[in-house]
Amino acid sequence: MITRFHLVRHGPTHAKSMVGWSDLPADLSDTAALARLEAALPRQAVVISSDLIRAIATADAIQGDRTRLPHAQALREMHFGDWELRRWAEIDAEDPDRIRAFWEDPGDNAAPGGESWNMLSTRVNAQIDLLARTHAGGDIIVVGHFGQILSQIERAGNMSTTEAFSHKIDNLSLSRIQHGPDGWTLSDINHIP
Repeated sequence: MITRFHLVRHGPTHAKSMVGWSDLPADLSDTAALARLEAALPRQAVVISSDLIRAIATADAIQGDRTRLPHAQALREMHFGDWELRRWAEIDAEDPDRIRAFWEDPGDNAAPGGESWNMLSTRVNAQIDLLARTHAGGDIIVVGHFGQILSQIERAGNMSTTEAFSHKIDNLSLSRIQHGPDGWTLSDINHIP
């Protein structure tokens, strides 16, 4: 039995800083892009999003007549802690070693008061695994965030974190993974319908 996940990144926030758990709204003014995205998704799928407003509003815009599941905090973006809403250059000027380690040696390195890549992956993996069990054999649209999507691409593609980080995940893009008897597989990354 194959369970298909359709991973959608929320609409743009236009922030030029590190946005993790801050609840910034999405710009959903590109109604043509939203219509194309909605049309590219399976009609019989269920829809779930993170509990941040940019993901909720994007899910609302593409839900159509699909069944909606309750928002999940576990699907949030990475928590950037003290770096939240700050620019990379600003943090680099204060703590260059720490921010470089955070990006260049992902894993257990975390922003002060924030979470590491491994913490994010563990949190998101648990939620995705739960969805795979409760909706086995179905289609699940997950509206979320850059890091959350990359964590699943890393897992399904059986790649290193560094390899996963090399992929671009655009706003309103669609990536697809599946879970079946042989585990996880990756079928599409950063597709723009």
